Amino acid sequence: MKTLVLGAGIIGISTAWHLAERGHEVIVVDRQPDAALETSFANAAQISVSYCEPWANRHAPAKLVKWMFRNDAPLLFRPRLDWQQWRWGLAFLAQCNDAAFERNVQQLVALGAYSHAALKDVVAATGIAYHRLERGIAHFYTDQKAFDDAAVAAGLMQEFGVDRKVVGRDELLAIEPAFRNFDRIVGGTYTASDESGDARVFTQKLAQLCAARGVRFLFGHDVERLEKVGGAIDAVQVRDRATGRVQRLHASNVVVACGSYSAPLLRQVGVDLPIYPGKGYSATFKLKKPADAPFVSSIDDEVKVAMSRLGDELRVAGTIEVSGYDATLDSRLSQDRCRMLAERIEKVLPGVCDTRLPEEGGDPRFWSGLRPATPTNIPYIGRTQVAGLWVNAGHGTLGWTHGAGSGKAMAELISGRTPRMNFRFHGFEPAKGGFAADAELSLR
Repeated sequence: MKTLVLGAGIIGISTAWHLAERGHEVIVVDRQPDAALETSFANAAQISVSYCEPWANRHAPAKLVKWMFRNDAPLLFRPRLDWQQWRWGLAFLAQCNDAAFERNVQQLVALGAYSHAALKDVVAATGIAYHRLERGIAHFYTDQKAFDDAAVAAGLMQEFGVDRKVVGRDELLAIEPAFRNFDRIVGGTYTASDESGDARVFTQKLAQLCAARGVRFLFGHDVERLEKVGGAIDAVQVRDRATGRVQRLHASNVVVACGSYSAPLLRQVGVDLPIYPGKGYSATFKLKKPADAPFVSSIDDEVKVAMSRLGDELRVAGTIEVSGYDATLDSRLSQDRCRMLAERIEKVLPGVCDTRLPEEGGDPRFWSGLRPATPTNIPYIGRTQVAGLWVNAGHGTLGWTHGAGSGKAMAELISGRTPRMNFRFHGFEPAKGGFAADAELSLR
């Protein structure tokens, strides 16, 4: 059975790997010259099953209004003349209540646990090295009320089987002494089972192994159009960026894993999903004092920034900007958000990294990417109403955390099998009695 996978980020490459393992003939199409050169390129590097709370919660509406005119706001919604943005925003607000929050957390934790196990299986089978650190994830707080509230979030995670524990300042500094010079920390949470590593390195190495197993890659090709005949997918039109040559590719199945660009592509054939880009930023700093740098991947709650050590560098990433498809760093807004990352790290880890800006002679390697966000933060994994057309997109800030499992689940579904997790797959419904781990799924 031939399957086309559109998109070569962590989601697409994981899908291709698991399909190839199950005997499918696979072709991967991506506009870039290699895998993982867009949203998977320079993310926060965290495998964070324990920290997967949706952006939508009962406090979010007030915070969005408060942050609207702050260029360094953790979550920034800048209204545009864009119906899709407004539609997404209204759906997001509908999720800002406790019942929806808990329901969405359950789904995200289930996918995260399944995906973490899938990642470990792939690493064990392949030996891929990607600056992996199995040191857990710490989440530190500088505000006492926020720290007090953290116990509620930790308790919810524990209900779903995640051992996220609340720790005081002294215990947090015993777990990660690198923060000892930042005296504003009042406490935190810690999950020993989480980990970190370079998503780009992992994805590119897995793509190479896919190619060795016979997966065909069409890099440097734009996906221009999906074509359907009747109620089924018929072809995918692609164009070679170097030559301009157009091809129509045919396959039994087509998987759309194009991140934020999945939504406009799917709308060509009448599949309308609320996936909208959330622009995120990162900086990769050289370590000046490696002995004083953290090994435990961490989250700074005050500014909603994550940091992960990658060899002799520190990756710092965060903030979400819901304002369209611009991924450049040219605007004043983008420059302010990048500057915030450098300034914050200098406060939290003074003198540890080379945080000088380019105009100061530094090389912070600023980057931005478009995270494919859904109002619930739950991705769409499953089949569409167009026969043979599948979707694996909408992973938001959790693409690296959910990548291996999303690819495995997609391959299982296409192969006619049931992924063993308590998750609502798009286009399927559970058997009566709910989501048993081995429940049969049926088409809606």
